[in-house]
Amino acid sequence: MTLDAAAKAAGVPRATLGRIETADARRLRHSDLDSLADLYEVGRQEREAMHRLAQQAKERGWWSKYKDVFGNRALPDWEIEASMIRTFEGLTIPGLFQTPAYAAAVFRAGRALPESEVERRVEARMYRREIFNRIDPPHMMAVIDEGALRRLIGGREVMREQLTHLKHLALRHHIDIQVLPYEAGAHLALGGPFSILEFPDPKDLPIVYVGTAADDLFLEQSDEIERYTVAFSNVQGVALSTALSAEFIDDVLKSLESE
Repeated sequence: MTLDAAAKAAGVPRATLGRIETADARRLRHSDLDSLADLYEVGRQEREAMHRLAQQAKERGWWSKYKDVFGNRALPDWEIEASMIRTFEGLTIPGLFQTPAYAAAVFRAGRALPESEVERRVEARMYRREIFNRIDPPHMMAVIDEGALRRLIGGREVMREQLTHLKHLALRHHIDIQVLPYEAGAHLALGGPFSILEFPDPKDLPIVYVGTAADDLFLEQSDEIERYTVAFSNVQGVALSTALSAEFIDDVLKSLESE
């Protein structure tokens, strides 16, 4: 059906239907949704699901206050819905595992950001960690390169606090942390850090998140997801077990405390 024909048959303003179809509509009236569902012969179950989505769309997440930090397409949008997050990090401790002091040191690197922006970014990053306090937190599987554990970001005291926090996180039943030692050599994730987010509904395909210096990339094509899934399986396979990784983190922590 053309836009004009559908709008006329449903009794929905053409401009409203146009904004819905181009994803520019900020609000959706229940009456318009029902009219369109009647026109397109949508079943009861799907109709109820659409009404729930329309209601959720009105509820702005906490990250809406940090649009300047996350941009138009926010990572927390996906993290809050995820049932599993698999992440590889080669340079720093993963953002969801960072302490405030460590995160601040990361954002202060190179003195590229004013202090006010550093504080705002740290605040936003700490809010992201709240997903672990849910009743049903996502299962987090993280492979962290040895370099991220040994790189002194913020100084020894900051690193001691960060590694101690990492040890405590590894004790949680829904968090698996593996260390990728230098001796593992070449692997399929040498291209850089990434995260794969999976969702409870099997109809919702995984999304790959890749953060870059210029922009945040969200990859949704099946071939892209497959490449990153294979890459994660590779680094997970050559990384230390969770038990040996905990010992490795302990050893790095002891070396910091003895110096």
